[in-house]
Amino acid sequence: MRARNGDKAITLLFNVTPALFDDYREPIRDALRDRKIEACVGLLGEIAPADVDYIIHATGGPITDFAPFSNAGAVLSLWAGVEKIVGNTTLTQPLCRMVDDGLRQGMVEWVVGHTLRAHLGTDRYVCQKPLTWEQHVPPLAADRSVTVLGLGELGSAAATALAQLGFRVTGWSRSAREVPGVRCLAGMESLPQALASAEILVGLLPQTPETIDLLNAERLALLPKASFIINAGRGTLIDDDALIAALDSGQVAHATLDVFRTEPVPPGHPFWSHPGLTISPHIAAATRVSTAAEKIAENIARAESGQPLLHVVDRTLSY
Repeated sequence: MRARNGDKAITLLFNVTPALFDDYREPIRDALRDRKIEACVGLLGEIAPADVDYIIHATGGPITDFAPFSNAGAVLSLWAGVEKIVGNTTLTQPLCRMVDDGLRQGMVEWVVGHTLRAHLGTDRYVCQKPLTWEQHVPPLAADRSVTVLGLGELGSAAATALAQLGFRVTGWSRSAREVPGVRCLAGMESLPQALASAEILVGLLPQTPETIDLLNAERLALLPKASFIINAGRGTLIDDDALIAALDSGQVAHATLDVFRTEPVPPGHPFWSHPGLTISPHIAAATRVSTAAEKIAENIARAESGQPLLHVVDRTLSY
């Protein structure tokens, strides 16, 4: 990576909505200043393309052609997901995805909370009106098998937290990973094995050509009868029609979804009215300004001192 000589301020172009610019410009500048780096910041039209040193990016920004910014050292995403930009052929600069402690902790808390909700059967008592005195004693965590699809930063953290609670956790990823306390499987040939043990299935995979409709009717049929699905990765992971059919047949007892093919979910979509579905509006893991600003500043400081960037996206893998 490049190393800058002298004390010249760096120039950051924000390819974000005006609201995000207002949220992030000062926290990022302050985080850089803590690292003895001064920064000039602006939006499209306020900075000449040739003067841009780094681009701060989020979905909804106006820039779709990155070719004019040939001097930019990197495009730094504020989001963990990069599927909407990774295929842009004008993007030749290094692309870095967001990996930060706030996002990771938020996802762990959401996944653990909804896994325990499914495991303990709390909906039975919360939603039942009037309540009847029927004692359904749940198994202990050690007697429940959970499979986490995706063992990246978020998936590994969630799998570890579930294993620490005592669940029998299997983690599946497309390439080999090791997570202490978790049985790790890799490759498409092992996916049926991972699904067959998934009394609770957690989806935390990124969107790539290989993961779209990964959970189709054939693979949903591999799950144990009356399993639970929790998906906070990408909405394209599950075939919507196949999921509805699996819920109707009882193959899947309940699905909790935080991500969808179209967001917001359109009015009239069967997800809204199906009794076997819980919807949350893409809130499982949000980028927090304070922690994200620190990660952006850290990556810029690394590049400015000649160190490799962190979390560079592999274009061949799309994450």
